[in-house]
Amino acid sequence: MSKKWWKEAVCYQVYPRSFYDANNDGIGDLQGVISKLDYLKWLGIDVIWLSPMYDSPNDDNGYDIRDYKEIMEEFGSMADFDQLLDEVHARGMKLIIDLVINHTSDEHEWFVESRSSKESEKRDWYIWRDAQADGSEPNNWASIFNGPAWEWDEKTEQYYMHIFSTKQPDLNWENKEVRDTLYETMNWWMNKGIDGFRVDAISHIKKIDGLPDLPNETEETFVESFDGHMNRPGIHDYLQEMKRETLDQHDVFTVGEANGVRMENPDDVAAWVGENNGVFNMVFQFEHLGLWGKDAEQKLDVAAVKEALSKWQYGLEGLGWNALFIENHDQTRAVSSWGNDEEYWNLCAKALGTMYFFMKGTPFIYQGQEIGMTNVQFDSIEEYDDVSMRNYYKQESAKGVPHEEIMQVVWSQGRDNSRTPLQWSTEKNGGFSQADNTWLKVNPNYREINVDSQKADPSSILSFYRKMIEVRKQYDTLVYGTYQLRDVGVEEVFVYERHGQDDTFTIAVNLSEEAHRFEHEGNGTIILSNYDEADSQQLKPYEARIYRKTNS
Repeated sequence: MSKKWWKEAVCYQVYPRSFYDANNDGIGDLQGVISKLDYLKWLGIDVIWLSPMYDSPNDDNGYDIRDYKEIMEEFGSMADFDQLLDEVHARGMKLIIDLVINHTSDEHEWFVESRSSKESEKRDWYIWRDAQADGSEPNNWASIFNGPAWEWDEKTEQYYMHIFSTKQPDLNWENKEVRDTLYETMNWWMNKGIDGFRVDAISHIKKIDGLPDLPNETEETFVESFDGHMNRPGIHDYLQEMKRETLDQHDVFTVGEANGVRMENPDDVAAWVGENNGVFNMVFQFEHLGLWGKDAEQKLDVAAVKEALSKWQYGLEGLGWNALFIENHDQTRAVSSWGNDEEYWNLCAKALGTMYFFMKGTPFIYQGQEIGMTNVQFDSIEEYDDVSMRNYYKQESAKGVPHEEIMQVVWSQGRDNSRTPLQWSTEKNGGFSQADNTWLKVNPNYREINVDSQKADPSSILSFYRKMIEVRKQYDTLVYGTYQLRDVGVEEVFVYERHGQDDTFTIAVNLSEEAHRFEHEGNGTIILSNYDEADSQQLKPYEARIYRKTNS
């Protein structure tokens, strides 16, 4: 496979609302990102993925776009964005932005026009349907954010589809005028000089023909299945058209959020990310997520994680490229959900990082992951912002489920776990902002977990991440070498090798709180470890090692 700069890069996701607040209004902003670029450069980052900064009423934190060509007022102006782009490029880094084209905000001028009348010239830009004879929703689909996937419009007496929030109506991709307008928007941003896109919810743009009811064996009011709108046949006609009209015209790097893409269908995977004719350079796939316990009694299913990740490693060999990640703005904090964020917090965060970072693919780090930020437990649902969890709380409360029981789910699964402000220091609000109130409360453990204290500590998680980046960039095999899973007879121990022309690397990680037998075969030298001393017979709790052996 060909060598590409984006294969050798390390990416970092910035969630601007929670990154750094430069004007002290309690909300992160673009000037805040600019002020911390030297930190990202110091860490070793090559590509910044900036979550949505477009004009938005913020029902879903910017993923509900009101204007694709304006900046959210709370974040700054287009001049601030242009400065950010220039400053990123001046440091030799690249900037990709979120592209949200499955839906818009209900406040976008397109939808305002669409809902103004059944005769509107933009009526067909969104998905409108009549009620059923009894006045109920057109079908039994549930929204991904809980409740029905339909909202009644009193004025025009029809329902519109929203597979996410009620304020995120789905665009009608069947309408060529819609597609052409979206392509023009994409080209507008690429002409501005951005380096690519992370494409949000792109596997949902094609809906099943006729929008039929989904099978409902449990007789739920609304069926919580994505089968009606996730990676449906016919989607590649749209995607290939989009590629021809936009991406093929520019030298950009793309990663698609592709829920529903399965390695069991290699032809489909090739259509998404095949190096010869795939739409995207890589996709975020989610098979390895959700394999950890959702409550205190359940543990990470290490065997299932090995299987899921290895399947994509083998499946894309010689075909396409992996996007490697364990955290993002929609997931909980890995050290809390996948491991132990108390007794083994430091070791566990390093072990989890080692596990995924040296596989074949481009690694992504989500802000705060590099210092081991943890899940949070606020007492009241009012202290949370996540629309999906607030909807869930309302839904469960109506059923009579006790507050304490609902909050257990919010604490273990809520997206705000990863959205609390980045913890920079021991100062007020973790150094994120000098405001009296921040948009979302800071995790109270910022005094113990923050960038400043870890920068000065060679044994910190931050120092370890910086070292991981250095090591990956030092050896060609850790980028382009083939992947091979090793069975060492212990379920909790994840061992794989990277094979290159000049050297072979063995990555060994114990993903449990107990020591396990492990004997490394070969004469390799340990080049990175999260313990000071290595036992040749075993791996200690959450121990991670990387061996390098020169091929003779």
